[in-house]
Amino acid sequence: MSEGYKLWFSCQNQPATPLARHRPLAPLAGVHVSPIAFGGMSLGTAWAPITGATTKDEAFKLLDAYYEAGGNFIDTANMYHDGQSEQYIGEWIESRGVREQIVLATKYTCNYKRGQKVPQQSQYAGNNMKSLHNSLEASLKQLRTSYVDILYVHFWDWTCGVEEVMNGLHNLVINGKVLYLGISDTPAWVVAKANTYARCMGKTPFCIYQGLWNIMQRDLERDIIPMARAEGMAIAPWSVLASGKIRTDEEEERRLLSGEKGRGEILARDDWKRTPEQRRVCKALEKVAAEVGASNIAVVAIAYVMQKTPYVFPVIGGRKVEQLKSNLEALEIALSPEQIAYLESESPFDPGFPHTMCGNGSEDIPMQSSAGFFDRWPAQQSLRPHKPLKAANGTNGTARTNGTNGVTHANGTNGAAHANGTHGAAHANGTKGTNGVNGSNSLSRR
Repeated sequence: MSEGYKLWFSCQNQPATPLARHRPLAPLAGVHVSPIAFGGMSLGTAWAPITGATTKDEAFKLLDAYYEAGGNFIDTANMYHDGQSEQYIGEWIESRGVREQIVLATKYTCNYKRGQKVPQQSQYAGNNMKSLHNSLEASLKQLRTSYVDILYVHFWDWTCGVEEVMNGLHNLVINGKVLYLGISDTPAWVVAKANTYARCMGKTPFCIYQGLWNIMQRDLERDIIPMARAEGMAIAPWSVLASGKIRTDEEEERRLLSGEKGRGEILARDDWKRTPEQRRVCKALEKVAAEVGASNIAVVAIAYVMQKTPYVFPVIGGRKVEQLKSNLEALEIALSPEQIAYLESESPFDPGFPHTMCGNGSEDIPMQSSAGFFDRWPAQQSLRPHKPLKAANGTNGTARTNGTNGVTHANGTNGAAHANGTHGAAHANGTKGTNGVNGSNSLSRR
């Protein structure tokens, strides 16, 4: 192909930030989205005693900053701030004329009439078809759109069978009101059962899972991440920054002196302060931040979940534009397998039975290894930064790629990122220093 031909069809707009380098959502969903999703839970004033308040003007500034940085993936729910989040986002999208460019996700199941004086509210919550119909119609009106790109089941309510839920959701896809389906805060076996039903019956399966996951709380690694890999689903973790508990001692002291309230303090609790275990994890994040040249520990925590396993899109909110811009630094951080193992050693995770007996698939189990010597295909890799702040060996410079699959490696030598050996040797199976799922070896090649 001639250079002139390539030039003619090349993209003329250089990415403003790494956020503008969009990527396919999941093996089941080819739509291209930003690597970090904008979390709309903080937009509004109705929940001020819990989350703090964000006015419409402030929300527009946040959304403008996200969009101008190249962001196109916005997440909300029908009940956030009693509907104000959807309203603000809908007005912003309409006023900016960007609906076709935005991948818009919302959720149903929670009671979205909670803040209103409606005598009977039983039809405004739950997984059932009536609730689904009422909720989506209300969301479309508030979002000022005829369809949503992704509709999540917000949580499993245990009153419906997967047949009713998947039939109802599929009808919305057929009618063009929803493009993709997601599910949140639901056991892995329910999701697998629902997707199996959908495939067998020619329905639309879930393509993305949203749930709680951060370096301090790793339960998602037990069953959800292996399930998502097997199902071809993306992961959209929330509370990646542990509700603000990922902070340095200096930051905590500043909050104490200034009287700035964390969520726990607003709710008349003291749990916004960190436990000794959480402080230890933050110290580990500080150490790794210094090694990779990060300006703060929050971006290392974001990079951790993004580089643990493929198809991870953190949902990150906030009320300050400077916080939003600062978080984008996570897209320029390349963590080595050793650094990930070190972080996990400071945040132990027990996968429990039967994983403690049969493992996580990253190495042969004892009952099988006695039969011979076996080679395993490597797990799919997570995407690496195109221009990391520092190479994983602690030196400055531009990372090289292996020229084959476009994945950036820290040393550009043999497809494996090598650290400076500070924390010991890395193991290809990802089991030493961590009890996580086999996603932990997504940064190493065997």
